[in-house]
Amino acid sequence: MTELPRKAVARTARLAALPIGYAGRSALGFGKRMGGKPAEAVMSEIQQRTAEQLFRTLGELKGGAMKFGQALSVLEAALPEEIAGPYREQLTRLQDSAPPMPTQQVREALARDLGPDWKKQLVWLDGGPTAAASIGQVHRGRWHDGREVAVKVQYPGAGDALRSDLRQLSRLARTMGSLVPGIDVKPLIAEMQARTEEELDYRLEAEAQRTFAEAFRDDPDFVVPDVVAAGDTTLVTEWMESTSSLAAIISDGTQEERDHYGELFVRFLVEGPARTGMLHADPHPGNFRILPTEDGKPGGMGVLDFGAVARLAEGALPLAMGSLIRIAAIEDDEQLLAGLRDEGFIKDRVTIDPALLLDYLSPFVEPTQVERFRFSRKWMQSQFQRVNNPRDPAYTLALKINLPPSYLLIHRTWLGAIGILSQLEAEVPFREILTEWLPGFAGDS
Repeated sequence: MTELPRKAVARTARLAALPIGYAGRSALGFGKRMGGKPAEAVMSEIQQRTAEQLFRTLGELKGGAMKFGQALSVLEAALPEEIAGPYREQLTRLQDSAPPMPTQQVREALARDLGPDWKKQLVWLDGGPTAAASIGQVHRGRWHDGREVAVKVQYPGAGDALRSDLRQLSRLARTMGSLVPGIDVKPLIAEMQARTEEELDYRLEAEAQRTFAEAFRDDPDFVVPDVVAAGDTTLVTEWMESTSSLAAIISDGTQEERDHYGELFVRFLVEGPARTGMLHADPHPGNFRILPTEDGKPGGMGVLDFGAVARLAEGALPLAMGSLIRIAAIEDDEQLLAGLRDEGFIKDRVTIDPALLLDYLSPFVEPTQVERFRFSRKWMQSQFQRVNNPRDPAYTLALKINLPPSYLLIHRTWLGAIGILSQLEAEVPFREILTEWLPGFAGDS
């Protein structure tokens, strides 16, 4: 893999080619249908080629392009089944892998951040990366005190590429929507733009990871590697041995594994804010690692990548969030409407049918109404199809709801987590977890 493409003009051209390529394939497909080829076969071919181009472009460009692709991948379960297949294979590849950069660039970054004598601290460095993602890649190494470490290094020009990509994707948001029917990409890109500088700041990431590592130290179910050293573009943490990631469980896991790791996934996302005052806000499966066990049974979960976290104003998830979910779960629509107005989700002069509001919020509420809830792609697809159907009353309701700034990252993380649980097809005690860890849900409001 050559150096991450840095020229804005070249990157913009490749991103702009995505909707253009889709339009061309659609026009060609129309000609094939006119020639007698079955419509289903034509559409399947178009979606397959579109998915391949999408993955290839987003994966090779890295930066904001790949980060956008990873964000799409966690919502893959919402795509209609007739078009989900091609995207499923291609987008989920973005969750756990990416092409690497040359080792020499890694060494140059280490010299800049750790000093010219960095080899005295990092006494061994594996020449090939163990993982490569959107703005950096990871190498295995050994610290001078004998500890095995993970060395994460940011790609040269990653900051410029990330900002440029997201600007261009924002301009293309309307036409990009045709590539992934049923998913509104514009607000997704806007929220990613708002978090750009934080994700590029490895020192800030180190601070967050240290907090999580301390909070979960000696936990029987979770491991967060501690930070060893950090620089502007380098982050060295303790090495964590893992057998695979949550992506592998999504692809090939047994039902026992799906349920077990689905429960751990929910627990970490909800317990984390209560323990640290921060929400891990990058819930794509590559960040959640499967820890080895001696007996081969499902075990613990390791958690990586704290570049995207929500630093919560109340030191925990909002009390009103748990209260409103509880009120919706008992279907008190009038009290729900009043509570959403108080929190700023619905403006004073906006009129909304409380019953429709309950129906619209069902993806966030249904899992809390039973002891154990079975998430599935079928359920997720039905939810998305309903709110994206212009003939459904819920479609227009979405235009009347305002998302307060303090909830933006929480909302994206919550929605992404539901997407991952639906990919896992996991059955989890969702209500029990919220009762224990989500402020306000148990009625303490």
